[in-house]
Amino acid sequence: MRWSRFIFSTALLTCTLQVIAGDSIYVEDVPESKYDKRIHRYQRHWAALIPTEFVIQNAGNMGIASAGIGWDYGKRGQWETDLLLGYIPAHDSSRGKLTMTLKENYIPWSISFTPRSVSVKEKGRWSIEPLTASIYINTVYGHEFWKTQPSRYPDSYYDFMSTKFRLNIAFGQRLSFTIPEKKRRRFNKMTLFYEVSSCDLYIRSKIQDSSVPLKDIIGLSIGLRLQTL
Repeated sequence: MRWSRFIFSTALLTCTLQVIAGDSIYVEDVPESKYDKRIHRYQRHWAALIPTEFVIQNAGNMGIASAGIGWDYGKRGQWETDLLLGYIPAHDSSRGKLTMTLKENYIPWSISFTPRSVSVKEKGRWSIEPLTASIYINTVYGHEFWKTQPSRYPDSYYDFMSTKFRLNIAFGQRLSFTIPEKKRRRFNKMTLFYEVSSCDLYIRSKIQDSSVPLKDIIGLSIGLRLQTL
């Protein structure tokens, strides 16, 4: 009698499991509403404003030192936009001055020279950017600098320029190291770079007077980029 009950219960349990396994779970595919689409679009736009890099730079017509935030974008991260604050020491003036710079960078190539046998996740990755091109505009805060030409200068002498804003160009190179995943804390990539730069005022001086030495119109700057995202 006990064996017959056991066999009956086992058979009943087996049939029940087969029925459950044979049933399919139906999940309704609810289309996304216009409201949800708008919210997701807002979230993507706001997320794009989060800085992806921190930048520290010496010289470059921005002051003795400047620091700020940056964003990289593009299919290969080949475009960058930086916003920097800098400081100019007093020197011959009565006080130091602050600068602000808006900078756009383009990195056409990135060459990795880490051996294939080395695990990037375990050892990281080294790469070099053999060419970078930058254009940036900066301003100096202070009453000594003007937007329009003062009357003490001849007519149209500085008609299209001002001492308040400077347009700069720069070319340089970079050396980057992608940090191994297990060792990442705040940053995932570190980049050392140098740039050779000049500004519109210096270039104008060279065009007007070819005897101006090239070393007087170009400057060397070095910096560090720390990528967070």
